[in-house]
Amino acid sequence: MPTLGDVQRLYDFLRRHPTCVDSFWAVLLLGMSLLSAADVSGGSVVVPMLLSLPLCLVVALRRRAPQQMLLLATATGVAQLVLNQPAGVADFAMLVIVYTVASGHVRWASRFALAGSFVAAPLAQLRWPNEHNSLSTNLLVTVFLAVPFLLAWVLGDSMRTRRAYWAQLEERAKRLEKEREQQARMAVTAERARIARELHDVVAHNVSVMVVQADGAAYVLDASPDQAKQALSTISATGRQALAEMRRLLGVLRTEESGESGGEYVPQPDVERIGELVEQVRTAGLPVDFTIEGAPRPLPSGVELTAYRIVQEALTNTRKHGGPDVGASVRLTYFDDGLGLLVEDDGRGAQQELYEAGGADGMGHGLIGMRERVGMVGGTLDAGPRPGGGFRISVLLPIRPGR
Repeated sequence: MPTLGDVQRLYDFLRRHPTCVDSFWAVLLLGMSLLSAADVSGGSVVVPMLLSLPLCLVVALRRRAPQQMLLLATATGVAQLVLNQPAGVADFAMLVIVYTVASGHVRWASRFALAGSFVAAPLAQLRWPNEHNSLSTNLLVTVFLAVPFLLAWVLGDSMRTRRAYWAQLEERAKRLEKEREQQARMAVTAERARIARELHDVVAHNVSVMVVQADGAAYVLDASPDQAKQALSTISATGRQALAEMRRLLGVLRTEESGESGGEYVPQPDVERIGELVEQVRTAGLPVDFTIEGAPRPLPSGVELTAYRIVQEALTNTRKHGGPDVGASVRLTYFDDGLGLLVEDDGRGAQQELYEAGGADGMGHGLIGMRERVGMVGGTLDAGPRPGGGFRISVLLPIRPGR
């Protein structure tokens, strides 16, 4: 007894070999035509069979060469009219080929089949009229014979429309899938760039402070042990802060382990911590004048992180490029619709091209990273040498409504 798996395999085989299925129906139609011709003609089946063979061939090859089979069916129908052979069982192939070409994408073949569907029945009635019927009866019979051809064409055209609709849906689904993959890749790239900027800011700032403190400790180690001890303490605290921030950034990458050791990851820096940052820089030996204008208030996290990183990067660059005896100022201004930052120094500065290229050492992000950060929150950045010497960075970070 065949199982469900056997039936499924048979179905799959038939779907992969549609010509075999059509050939089976063609052989069956040929046999039925032979029996019908023998009954009607009383044994002489030569001419009916000669006309039935091409019609059966139409059924067998309708999917492999639909346009050619349509022309063959048309030629066979004309031959029936010329040879005075009335319609038989094999003429069912004409319905099949009309449906086939109507469901295809070749428009001329579909229109040709539709035209043939309209004229086939009237031509048959004119060639083989029934003299015992009235004119109205003959007209009714003509309409009745034309209906199957028109239904075959309508069903085929509906199938074509349905296939086109499903093909469009599949194409849209594939396009959406590609867009989702592209957006996912862009999101990954953006996240990597963000983490790279964060790591750069953390490492560049804190390592710079540690280097300055280490040089100072080595300089005063013998003459002033207390100052050396204080410098070493600053190095230790700065190193712990850098490690804590790096753990937070690496924790973003370790999504599967985000529940473990969560307490080690410090929150993202905000505007309130700019004061701590300035104090840390002062401890490292860079005089900084810090002022706040306007009424402080909570800001969107992206704006606060951007403001902190801009100040951090600007002060780091001042230590790198400002030269000896440099001083800096940081002014934070709260507007009704945004936050303003102004960071200036009075050092000798560095060429703006070096900042744009990634810093004098070629290893950092410089102004490129700043502009990316500011652009992500829709802000503006203006940077360049000051007229009296030094460097100036002015930033405006808008606060969008509803954010």
